[in-house]
Order: sequence, then structure tokens, then C-alpha cells
Amino acid sequence: MTDDTRRPGGTGPRGRDESPEERADRRWAELLQEVRVAQTGVQILFGFLLTVVFQPRFGDLSDTDTNIYLATVVLGAVATGALIAPVSFHRMVTGRRLKPEMVEWASRLTVVGLVFLLCTMASALLLILRVALHNATALWIVAGLVVWFVLCWFVLPAWARRDSARDAEE
Repeated sequence: MTDDTRRPGGTGPRGRDESPEERADRRWAELLQEVRVAQTGVQILFGFLLTVVFQPRFGDLSDTDTNIYLATVVLGAVATGALIAPVSFHRMVTGRRLKPEMVEWASRLTVVGLVFLLCTMASALLLILRVALHNATALWIVAGLVVWFVLCWFVLPAWARRDSARDAEE
């Protein structure tokens, strides 16, 4: 049997034959690759958001648009913090034999960061489309995009997990 056809613990389909430490090392490496992609995106978006307030047209925004901007910046800061947190977490617990626990916490923080990144993107899109379109169409476009992001980022992976769990039971 190949590695990708064993069950966890190496006893059948769908797992790998690896120790808990090896599993934690592999999961950490995979998580780091995933976080690098999300961190880059959120850092670019957040950096852009921080410059908006210094643009000449910022003073022309309505109170509603200014509030949307402020919410977007706060959401971006929260997303940035959550997506950078796994690095800090790793640095603070390195050498304490907590890698499996660290990987779990880092994974949770990454999901939280992705949720806040979704909120940041939705809020930024709402602001941009409100300014560009000057009508309620912006809200409908953003709602459609949020549905798309939720489908791609959360629903499809949950569906794959459910199907995988069902296959493992058979």
C-alpha cells in the first residue's frame, strides 16, 4: 500500500504511516505554505487600505463610506494579526515539545484569519463599489461575491471532508 492509501496509524486506506511528531512536522510545513499565500494577500490589501486616508478624495466620502472604510481597516488589522499569529505562536513555543498543539492552534488562527480576510474583502469591495456605482447595486454585487468566497473557501472544503469521512466509514 502507498502512503496515500493508508488509514491514520498506517492500518488501511487513506492515511500515512507516520509518528505524531512526523505528522505535526508535515502539517506545520503544509500550514506554513497556506499561510504564506493568505499573509501576502492580506498584507497587500491592508497596506493599500492604510494609504487611502491620505488620498485627496478621502475627504469627499460620505459619513457612511467613511465608516465602511474605518470598519475595513479594523477588519484588515484583525485579519493580518490572525494570519501572522501562527509565526509568533511557533516562535514562542519552539523547543517546548508542543508542536502538535501548536499546529492545532495555528490552524485555528489561520481559519479565523481567513474569515476576517473575507470580511475585509467584502467591506473593501462595498466601499469601492459604492464610490464607483453610486447606487444599491454595489450591495448586491458584494453579496454575490461573499457567497462565492464562502463557497470556494469554506463550503467546498467542508463538502470534501464530509465525503471523505463517508468514504472512510464504508
